[in-house]
Formats: sequence, C-alpha cells, structure tokens
Amino acid sequence: MISRFFIDRPIFATVVAVVIVLCGLVSLFSLPVESSPQITPPTVVISTSYPGADAQTVMESVATPIEQELSGVEHLLYYQSSSANDGSLSITLSFEIGTDLNIAAVDVQNRIKRAERRLPEEVMRQGMNVSKRMSTFLGIIALQSDKPEHDTLFLSNYATIHMVDALARVPGVGQVRIFGNKDYSMRVTLDPDQLVLKGLTVNDVAQAIREQNGQYAAGEIGGAPNPEPVDFTFPVLAPGRLTTPQQFEEIILLARPDGSRVLLKDVAKVELGTLSYGTEGRYNGKATAMIPVSAQPDANALETMNGVKEELERLAGDFPEGVRHMVPLDTTTFITVSIQEVAKTFLEATILVTIVVLLFLGSWRAAVIPMVAVPVSIVGAFMGLLALGFSVNSLTLFALVLAIGIVVDDAIIAVENVERLMHDERLAPREATIKAMGQVQGPIIASVLSLAAVYLPVAFVGGSTGVMYRQFGITITLAVAISGTIALVLTPALCRLLLRPNHRKLFLFRWFDAGVRGFTALFAFSARWMIRLGVVSMVLFGVLVWATYSLFMRVPSAFVPQEDQGYLMMVAQLPKGASLDRTKAVVSQIEEFMLAQPEVRGITAMCGQDQLSNAAVSSSASMFVSLKDWAERVGPEHSADALVARVFQRFGGLKEATVLAFVPPPIRGLGMRAGFEAQLETRGGDDLASLARVMSEFIAELNKDPMFSGVSGTLDVTQPKIRVKLDHTRAKLLGIPVGEVYNTLQALLGSFYVDDFNIYGRVYRVQLQAEPQYRDEPSDIRKIYVRNNAGEMIELSGVVDVSIEAGPSVVGRFNSFTSAQITGAPAPGISTGQCIRRVEEIAARTLPPGYTVEWSSGSYQEVRTGNQSYYVMLFGLVMIFLVLAAQYEKWSLPLAVLMAVPFCVFGAFASLVLRAAPADIYFQIGLLTLIGLSAKNAILIVEFCSKMRADGAGILEAAIAAARIRLRPVLMTAISTILGALPLALSQGAGAAGRHSIGNSVVAGMITATFLAVFFVPLFFVIIQWLSELGSRKPAPAAAEAPPPPEAVTEPAAPAGEDQA
Repeated sequence: MISRFFIDRPIFATVVAVVIVLCGLVSLFSLPVESSPQITPPTVVISTSYPGADAQTVMESVATPIEQELSGVEHLLYYQSSSANDGSLSITLSFEIGTDLNIAAVDVQNRIKRAERRLPEEVMRQGMNVSKRMSTFLGIIALQSDKPEHDTLFLSNYATIHMVDALARVPGVGQVRIFGNKDYSMRVTLDPDQLVLKGLTVNDVAQAIREQNGQYAAGEIGGAPNPEPVDFTFPVLAPGRLTTPQQFEEIILLARPDGSRVLLKDVAKVELGTLSYGTEGRYNGKATAMIPVSAQPDANALETMNGVKEELERLAGDFPEGVRHMVPLDTTTFITVSIQEVAKTFLEATILVTIVVLLFLGSWRAAVIPMVAVPVSIVGAFMGLLALGFSVNSLTLFALVLAIGIVVDDAIIAVENVERLMHDERLAPREATIKAMGQVQGPIIASVLSLAAVYLPVAFVGGSTGVMYRQFGITITLAVAISGTIALVLTPALCRLLLRPNHRKLFLFRWFDAGVRGFTALFAFSARWMIRLGVVSMVLFGVLVWATYSLFMRVPSAFVPQEDQGYLMMVAQLPKGASLDRTKAVVSQIEEFMLAQPEVRGITAMCGQDQLSNAAVSSSASMFVSLKDWAERVGPEHSADALVARVFQRFGGLKEATVLAFVPPPIRGLGMRAGFEAQLETRGGDDLASLARVMSEFIAELNKDPMFSGVSGTLDVTQPKIRVKLDHTRAKLLGIPVGEVYNTLQALLGSFYVDDFNIYGRVYRVQLQAEPQYRDEPSDIRKIYVRNNAGEMIELSGVVDVSIEAGPSVVGRFNSFTSAQITGAPAPGISTGQCIRRVEEIAARTLPPGYTVEWSSGSYQEVRTGNQSYYVMLFGLVMIFLVLAAQYEKWSLPLAVLMAVPFCVFGAFASLVLRAAPADIYFQIGLLTLIGLSAKNAILIVEFCSKMRADGAGILEAAIAAARIRLRPVLMTAISTILGALPLALSQGAGAAGRHSIGNSVVAGMITATFLAVFFVPLFFVIIQWLSELGSRKPAPAAAEAPPPPEAVTEPAAPAGEDQA
C-alpha cells in the first residue's frame, strides 16, 4: 500500500508537498496572462492600392489575379477580399490554429510573385504589403493639442516620425498606423488651362518631376582599377531629391531656344500637404490624430498592450509642449477586470468549501487536513500549465475555481473514513489511518482516473473548440491528479499527526450531524423501497432519461456567450456618395447623444471609414464607444446591451443616415460584431447588380423573421459614378493615344503618384491633381485637353461620352467568388446556433440557383464545431467504462456507475431551460466535467457495495449498508463541489456570462446527481450484480457469512471526549 510508507514518514510526505508548491509558484510567475487561449484562427493580410480605380476595377484587375494563386496554401481555412472605390484592396487569409505564420506568410509572398505579371503597373509601383496581424484593433491611441499650430496634419506626422516605429517594435504588435493616410505629401495642384496655354500635358509634368527630383549615383574619381597609383579617391556627388515646395516650384517643364522657360510654378501650386483628405479622426467631438494598434495573431493581448502603454509613457517625455496622448480604446481592460473577478470568485469558493468541510468533519484538526490539498493542488497545477505551454486565462482559472471543490474530495474521503474507524472500532490514529487508507485507496485512484479519462478524448478535438476543451480539461485533470497524490501521500501522514480518537464537537456541529443522520436514515429507508419497487423505480429512471433527451433537443446551441466588454461599436451609413462634411455632421449628433449617457466614458470616431466592409467610404463613419467601469454600471439597465437599445431608439428614425450599434464579438478577432456572419456568394457568374438584388431580398426575408435583429449587408450598388466612354474610332482618327487619355484623367481627377521626396528622415510621395474648380462637375471632364501624335492639344469633348450611373462602393469576394457579407444579431432569447440554422433554412427556400451561403469568422467556427462536443462526451463515457472495467476486472460493475450520469445531465439541461440560455461551449465543458464528477460520486458507493458483496453480504444488504456508510462522504464531496462552483454561477461584472454558463451547469448538475442519483445507485448495483451473477451461474455466498442487516448497521455517533478545537 502506497500510503503505508508515508504514514510513518510525515516529514518525507511534507517535503513532497512543499516541492510541488515551490515548483508551482515559480511556474505561476512565468506564465503569461490573457483573456482566453489562442482560439482565433491566425491571419495574414495582403494590402495594396490602385489609385484612381473604382471598386469593381480593383476587384477584376487586382483581387482576382492574386486570389487565383491563393488556393492550395497549406493549412488555409478561407480567404476574403474587400475592394473599395478609393482603390484600396485588402485580402485576409485565415489559417488553422497552430499554423506557423512565418512559413504561411512566405508561401503567400511566393504566390503573389506568381501573380505580379498580371497586375497593373501602377499597382506594382504602389507595392504590396503582407503582414501577420489581427483584423481588429487591440487599442486606439489619440494625440491632441490645444495649440492651433498643432493641427491634425502636424500631430499625425509627428506620430509617424517619432512614435510609429517605436510602437511597432513592441513585442506582439502586428501593425501601427496613422488613421486616414495623413502622411506628408508634396501636392502639385495643376491648372489645366495654363497647361493648355503652355502646350503641356500631365505626362510632361510628371516626367519633368521624375527627371529633376531623381536620386542619381555619379561614381567616383580615382576608383579602382587604375594602372597608375593615385593619392586620393573622391566620390562624385549629384544633386539629390528636392525637399521643399520652393525647390519643386523651380522645376523646369519647358526650355525654349530663345532662353525662356516654363517652370512648374507657372502651371501649378506646390504645397506640403497630406496624402489623403478623405477621412477625419475625432475623440469626444474634437479632431484628433488617431493611431490604431493591431496585435499579431499569436500575441498575448494583455502583455502587448501593457508594452504599448509603457512605450507611450516613455515617448510622452519628448512630446512638444501642449501635445498630450490618451488611449480612448483599450480592449484589454476587459481581460484585466475579468481576471480580477475570477480571482475574487476563487477566494469566495475557497471560503465556502472550507465551511462545508468544517461542518461535516466538526473540528479544525479534521478540517485542516483536506484544506491543505487546496493550495498544494491548485498551485501545483501551474507547474503543468507551464510545461504544456498554457497560459493563465479565463478557462484555466474556471477550471481551478471548480477544482477547489473537487480537490478536497479525495482527502475528505480519507479523513472521514479514518474518523469512522477510530470511533466505531476504537482504533488508534495510526492503526485507523492504515486500515482506512487500505479501504479508500482504490476509490481514490478510481475517481482520479475516471475524471482524467473524461478529458482524454479532448486531445482529438480540433479547431477552437479543441483548444478550449484542452485548456480546461487538462488544467482540472492536473489539479485532481495532484490532489489524488496528496490524498495518498500527505493526507495519511497528517491524519496520524493531527487526528485524535475522541474529540467533542461544538453544539453547532452536533446539530448538523444530527441532521445528516436523519437524512441518512431517510435515505436508507427510501433506497430500500426503491429496490423493492424496482420496476417502478426503473420506469421513473426511464422517464428521467426521456426528459433529459427532450431537454437536449429543446435547448439551442451557441459558440460562446456574449459578454459586456466595456465598449460598443457603431457605424453611421449615409446615402452613397454623401460627402465627408455630411458624414461629420451626423457623427456630431451621435457624439452629443452618446456623451450625455451616464454609462459612456468617451467616443472615438473614424469619419470616412466603414469598419464593417473595412473600406474608406466618405459616406460612412465607424465609432468606438468606451464605457465606464463595470462597478459604475451595476444593473442590466446600464449594460452594453441596454445602451445599444437606447441608440436604436434614438436614431432609428434618423432620415440622414442609418445608425447601427452593436457589442463586439465575445472572442477578439472572430468578426467585427457579435451575432452571425455569412457570405452570400454568386457562383453562376451573375453581375453585381443581380447579387445586390438577391442580397436585399434575402436580408428582407431575414428581418421579417422574429429570430433576427439588425440584419444588414455590405454590398450597395447605389453609389453614383461617372462613366467615361472613349470613342476609339474618333480617337484613332485624331491620333490620340488611349493611354494618354486615361493617364490624364487619373492625374487631374485623382491623386497621381509621381515620385518620392525625403524629409525628416523619411520618404514621402509627390502627387499631382487638378485644382478643385476643374473637377467639381461631370462636365469638367469634357474640357480636359490631351496632346495627339502631331503635338496638337485636343479637347476630350470630341472623343468621350460622359454619363452618370450607379455602382458598388465596396466589392467583396470569398474564396474566389464574388460575395456580399451579411451580419446580424439574434433577437433576445435566441442563440446564434438557432440563427445559423434558420439562415440556412431561409437560404434553401428563397435563394435562386447559382447562389449559396457560406460562413466566416465566429460563425464558421460554430458550424465547424457542430455536435462534436457531444461525441466527445460519449467518448468520455466509454473511457470511464474502460478504466473502471480494467481496475475492477469486471465488465458489469462500471455499468452501475455510468447509469448515474443521466441525472447530472438532466439537471444541467434543466438549468438552461429555466434560464432560457443556450448550450454554449462553456456549458458543454461544464457538462463534460459533470460526467466525471457524477461517476466519481457513484464510485464511492459502488466500490463499497462490491467489497461488502465480496466479503459475503447479500446483494440487497451490501447495497443498502454500503450506500448508508458512504452517504456522508458523498454528501461532503458533492456539496463542496456545488459550493465551490456557486460563486461562478452568482458572479457579476466583466466576464460574468462565461462564469454563469459553466457555474450554473455544474451547480444544477451536481444537485441532481447528488440528491436524485444517490437514491438510484444502490438499485443499479443490485440489478447489475444480480444479472452478472445470474449470467455467471455462481452460487451466492453463504448466509452465515453475511453481515448484519441494514437496520443493524448504524451511523457512527459523534465521538465522545474533549473538544480539540
């Protein structure tokens, strides 16, 4: 017997426990802290731009050639692209969890290289960026100043020059950028009339700038090889790039034989401006330089954001006078507060479990022994977490909170049995401990193995679900395994040292013991009658199984519960084509309303940016509303959901714009909003107008359904556009090169990237554009002149036809098919799983041929998970059966244990129905834990039943006597588990939804497993044992060898003697 060695060597046993604690403490301070394990698929983002091109042109000429090369990238889940009217393109590739992104990024780069020959030359000049980063923001930094000279142009470029590179070097940061392309740009504003008068074209200007702003290497004097020795070698210097507007103004465009010249300043104005004027950042209504920060996909969010804040404080010491910074959006605040809430729950659970142990054992000497298992097991588990590469996150902490009520179980079993033997058989502590450990060593090992066996199947589950299962299951298994070790090593040593044969309990504990004895008597009476009325009892059991199945079919599924994360997201969408000024006016109304709400701390606005489609659109604005601390927003009326409802009530009837408000997704990086995210694809080659029409009809059908709330799509083909159609025949007759026409249009109407210049140690762009009065009206296009092959200036009015039509502002593609992204939220009381199934049903009924729906982001993970969680549970049951069969060398005995499982499942699903909650991943994890715990309770009874039967007792007598003797430890272990999980079920604040889901399932399941199943377990043993002996045809043991009947088996009375407390 293992314990015998340590009973006589208490110092050795103590050393083992101390070593476990020390190793655990060292590991704890080495573990990273984060909200959740890495369950977001890592992403690689390709970004580029095609200046002057509309969304459809970008899609056809840039996105399509690149996407054709992407299929087949190793471990790729899916990819989606967004092409916008500002010429920008973003392609996001999502990979399997655990993919090496360094290798993936190299693979993507190689495939882009293969597509380069089919890309427009201007796109290649702009360059392509391949980055490993999340598609959502980790945080947003804002720079403001009260000094008028520190405008947003100054602040943005100060940040670019002095801050961006330093912040990007912080470990874990994926991207730091300045919102709105506010980099300095040398803007050359052309006067088309002067160009015509001088006989010049846009290409002439561009060529002159490139020639006279060049960076040339002129060689050296005296350089090797040289046949004669030279004394010196001199580099030859050529003029470098120009740096000031005045230098650019002196660029010579034309030099005539008479000595006269045409300079750039004769046909244009040159100024140091910004790269783009199409966006504006604001914080609390004031224009702000905004710096969004994105994390790398595999980065620890909390550590990364802390590093960013530390670097900010260092940089702030060198800020110009009057410049200040703030962090209006910090998504890691939720992580910090939720971890603190779990730590508080941990303390509450420890106190409750201590009270339970003290009540049942009746003295501090007995209670301290199992409570020693708590710190040793919990702290020791951190050693395993570090070895396995886990982190301290919500799931591992949930597991450890639940483990508080579980790790005392094994020690309770041992202590309770020692006390019983000291009282019943009047044994000394040492002898009682030796005998007691001989009796309970088997059940302790069996219970640890059965709980560990439940989590063995999670090793084979892939995706996000598998990561979550593994983090929780392995953590609780580590704690329970250490507690089992402590129960066999340290607990017997402490029992010998601390327990006394006789101690008088306080009156409160005596009253409690009297109540337990009364319940035990009632239990024995009820169990006997349930066995006698076996048929009726089994019918009741069948009814419970049927009810459990009915509840299972009734309860909807979900991925993870929605959380109040301390901020909201808002989007304002004006009619397509609306100017940035109109958008800012609507944003001002929203800012005024939101800042008046008592829950709001601040509001950050990105005017000209649509976060839903990830595109720059002048008619849209995206906002992030930071809320006050959860402690200041107590009550459901101050929750994020309540504020969202208020926003819809206030702006639902706004004529100028559609205003959407939504909470962020519960897992950062899985979509832009909570709810579902679908991709409506056209696979029949239909045009965008047809896709938009089908999307509108589909969204209308979804919004009619009461299960949905706020369904919207990203494809809108009502953006006013101007179509320029060139008469190629007429142009050929006039000798006008086609490229000359479109290059001129791009330069005068857009921002034509000509060359680069250097300033403040960085490289910036030189851009051409016509003065505003020459590009205000569609008719201005006809007044543009180009030069034909004969050198004559020809007006475009004779060769182009200008018309106005509608088109898309943003075009999306999903897995190489043109698509429209559809997002929505479930109505109150509806789960995302129900929404997904309903979307599929409506799609099958209403979508025309050639159209289909695919899922992305969190919805993809939820669909992919499917019902595999329940298969894991079935596999877990099989593993418990096999472990018990191997330990007891019986195929029949484990059946009596497993038949107790439906009781806990019934309680867990009943709690969901009562709370109108879905069966999310946290609930499923709790349910898997319940299976192991209910089996553990049944083992305590069935093991003793089997031993008493082997010692000669009759089947009925063995079942009743063993159940009555083991009821007390069963109640102790079960109630400690229930109260250990109770703080999770009742918690409030950040992250409460996840804690409620897992806590309620364990509490409800353990209540039914304890106070219902315990009455059925003796019946199950009798039936299984009788059938087993009937099948083996072995004679029953002699009656003379049977122990006294159950009525003669008395519950141990309270030990007499002096109180040792």
